[in-house]
Amino acid sequence: MKKLISIVMLPAFAMAQDVPGAQPSLMGSFLPFLLMFVVMYIFFILPRQRENKKTEQMRSSLKKGDKVLTVAGIVGIVSHIDDRFVGVKTGDTKIDFEKAAIVKLLEADAEKKHEAEHK
Repeated sequence: MKKLISIVMLPAFAMAQDVPGAQPSLMGSFLPFLLMFVVMYIFFILPRQRENKKTEQMRSSLKKGDKVLTVAGIVGIVSHIDDRFVGVKTGDTKIDFEKAAIVKLLEADAEKKHEAEHK
């Protein structure tokens, strides 16, 4: 962390040592913005891309019997899967959702586990 702070503050120290009255170089003017973009990319954009990739992989690996959570907060068991839609069974009701509405996989093969408990 100390190294990161020193790298970010480097352009400020370099500008402070410029000769009075001299114009700053073009590279010196854009360096702070470039460093800010790199830091923002590392701390904000990369983690979000990894999270999106992981979520998309989870959605593509869904199978019948998985217990899932939807965007609306509905918890149910996957009853069928199409290219675009997922059927979720909650109690006696079956609801179709888009795959994008599935937020989290709670348990894999929850239906089999549920049937085994009730036998």
